Amino acid sequence: MPRPDAPNTLAITFFYYRDLPAAMAFYENILGLPLAIDQGWCKIYRIADGAHVGLVDESRGMNKWQAVKSVQLCIRVPDVDAWYGYAKEENLPNLSDLFVNDALGIRAFVFNDPEGYQIEIQSATREGA
Repeated sequence: MPRPDAPNTLAITFFYYRDLPAAMAFYENILGLPLAIDQGWCKIYRIADGAHVGLVDESRGMNKWQAVKSVQLCIRVPDVDAWYGYAKEENLPNLSDLFVNDALGIRAFVFNDPEGYQIEIQSATREGA
């Protein structure tokens, strides 16, 4: 049987939390992401067209909370400098300096969400990056 070739309609990356309400408050109030799908113990927030992050109560999800996070959520924005100023004012945990990666063609910074997932905010520094 051949692989289906219909276009994908949605992408969701799931993160697992011990304190779902705190995670929800962060993604809604600090990052400003709109709630797209409310499944009760799983809240799915829209990042961009077709791209979403799902916050899951680890007591109910398919996976469990882990102390060491091996994933990073990266969000590309039009103005990384404005976001960096906002992040400094909000005193976000583990906020890095603003940095440039010429090899990747980005300006970016990172910080952690309430349970230690790293979030990178970036802008492209060149076309096609």
